[in-house]
Amino acid sequence: MTTPLLDGIRVLDLTNVLAGPFAGYQLALHGADVVKVEMPGSGDLARQLGADRGLGEELLGASFLAQNAGKRSLTLNLKDPEGRAALLRAVRASDVLLENFRPGVMDRLGLGWETLRAENPSLVYCAISGFGQTGPLRDRPAYDQIVQGLSGMMSVTGTPETAPLRAGFPVADTLGGMAAAYAVAAALVRRGRTGEGAFVDVSMLESALTAMGWVTSNYLISGRTPEPMGNENFTAAPSGTFRTADGHLNIAANRQRQFTTLCRLIGREELTTDPRFVHPADRKTHREALRAEIETGLAARTAAEWEEILSDAGVPAARVLSVPDALALEQVAARGFVHDLPFPDGRERALRVLGSPVRVDEDPAKPPVPPPLLGQHTDEVLAELGYAPERIAALRAGGAV
Repeated sequence: MTTPLLDGIRVLDLTNVLAGPFAGYQLALHGADVVKVEMPGSGDLARQLGADRGLGEELLGASFLAQNAGKRSLTLNLKDPEGRAALLRAVRASDVLLENFRPGVMDRLGLGWETLRAENPSLVYCAISGFGQTGPLRDRPAYDQIVQGLSGMMSVTGTPETAPLRAGFPVADTLGGMAAAYAVAAALVRRGRTGEGAFVDVSMLESALTAMGWVTSNYLISGRTPEPMGNENFTAAPSGTFRTADGHLNIAANRQRQFTTLCRLIGREELTTDPRFVHPADRKTHREALRAEIETGLAARTAAEWEEILSDAGVPAARVLSVPDALALEQVAARGFVHDLPFPDGRERALRVLGSPVRVDEDPAKPPVPPPLLGQHTDEVLAELGYAPERIAALRAGGAV
């Protein structure tokens, strides 16, 4: 087993729900010691969220369990002077602090960037928010749904008849969290060279716009206003989702050779000489007619059969799967991407979580321990910071932890 990339890095994770916890989870997967700082009694709101109501009532919501394995839980009341003092002591012994409060909240708590930098000049402070720390929208509340709409994502999702549609998962939160993890890692590289800390300002809105790729660049560079096209790919045809004998198949025959091969394999070679489809640009113009012709050929076999036939011939193709079927793919199992952990409270049930999409030195990055119970590591972390047992007891009695 190789040394994890972030071995020896301590992260204070003050975040809630998804974007911030997702960032902290990515860092934990690569070996960082992530200490999740939570409010006594309630903790991260995600502890109450998820599909299993019973788990939420026990502060072990599925939404929390999914993004917090490998972390330790320290409960601190940051509105209490003693709780703030404990955080400042932790900051002096840490490398990174993550927070996703609204801009200005940390300053009002007396824990803003300038204060923390004075305590630890080499600290990497990462603030994740809906719109960033500056600009006219900085103070607005933002959830994933809000950012999906404001970024334009929803306007290009669906068909002309069904748009706007939100993505079926919290894509803006996830993109913001991934951007934060990347930025923290980059800041740590600079700190390793210069010793200099950093204030990292992550905007979920800008992360969403960045991820839209050609949709935004086609407008910025070519002046083309994006439109919803359903399952079609505006860059090429045939490239989209097609009906087969038993289900749907995605095909991306973007190159001429791939188009020719596709037509031959489905028994429709005459399409390659049809004036409507000879040139790639004409195929885009007549994409609906082309779809109908291709689906006629695809009706002869199942989606699984076509996936194998076309892929083996160099034509990108794959079935459209449900989430359970996707997680059950042999490819996912072979990569060791899903991990079984003990349940945090010891119940006789395995906890299944995703690891990192990045392998390092051929090893899958996985969480070493399950997500923490609320405050599970408070005494342990405070002791590491130099607090004596009687002092910890006094902090508990006073409501600071």
